[in-house]
Amino acid sequence: MTLPIQDPSLAAEGLGVPPRRAGFLRGVLRERKAAVIGLAIIAFFVLLALIAPLISPYSATAQTCKVYAPPSASHWLGCDDGGIDMLSELMQGGRTSLVVGFAATVVAIVIGGGVGIVSGYFSGWADTALMRVTDYLLVIPDLVFALVIADIWGPSLFHVIIVIGILEWTSTARIIRAQVMSLKQRVYIKRAQAIGSGHPRIIVRHILPQVGPLLMANTVLTVAIAIYLETALAFLGLEDPTVITWGTILEHAFERTAISSGAWWAIVPDGFVIAIVIVGCFLLGQAIEDALNPRLKVAHLSVRRWRIRPLAGRGRDAI
Repeated sequence: MTLPIQDPSLAAEGLGVPPRRAGFLRGVLRERKAAVIGLAIIAFFVLLALIAPLISPYSATAQTCKVYAPPSASHWLGCDDGGIDMLSELMQGGRTSLVVGFAATVVAIVIGGGVGIVSGYFSGWADTALMRVTDYLLVIPDLVFALVIADIWGPSLFHVIIVIGILEWTSTARIIRAQVMSLKQRVYIKRAQAIGSGHPRIIVRHILPQVGPLLMANTVLTVAIAIYLETALAFLGLEDPTVITWGTILEHAFERTAISSGAWWAIVPDGFVIAIVIVGCFLLGQAIEDALNPRLKVAHLSVRRWRIRPLAGRGRDAI
């Protein structure tokens, strides 16, 4: 007895067994150590932000030591210009910075993913109009545009989230559009159209599952960019000064003569934390991107593979 061959188009339409994609991230983590390191860094800081109110040694707003007190046994990272414990302030600032980073990323991914799918799937005038808007935003310097918009709207966390989301969706839209234009030429998409499947069903059942891992990679990379932009805007004084973030900590340290006072502990730990989070996002996002593109798999090259082989017939005497 021969078993029937499952048609990919029928499987996607619910008449067969749908392909399993739940193990994609698990496979990336199993094959790439960089992804494990990146995910561990992100998970550590997210967990630290969640439990910060429970484990903070001191208040992040009340004075608990002398101004610019150096690191000691009671204050591991010293104190800032207001006599506030730096470790507690970093924990509290991390909560806000990560919320801004993830919220702005959601805005960017939703807009960019939607524009990319619509533009790539429908083509025609919709593709032309959406891509022209994308091109205009792509050529505008991110930080300069963010400074202008944030200054016009006023200092606010919500405004910062919207500004970063508006700025960072363009690259995602371009990448998703290219992927969708390739996917819609696949045989199972053509068959789904031939049997009468509507555009919403094709997009939800066929397109989205295929571009999901690519959206995942762009999401992680966009989080790093969003945290960087949030820090830059806060450092330049375009964020709510009453809210503690990693950016406002740097802003206050520079404005209140931390460098000239020799209080390196008011700047270095904060900058180090920001850099570590960005590196973690980059490692995870780059590993996912490498898994999606076989041409980017250069990590397995070794010096031994590039060793000059002996010439034919010369044995080991060849140079």
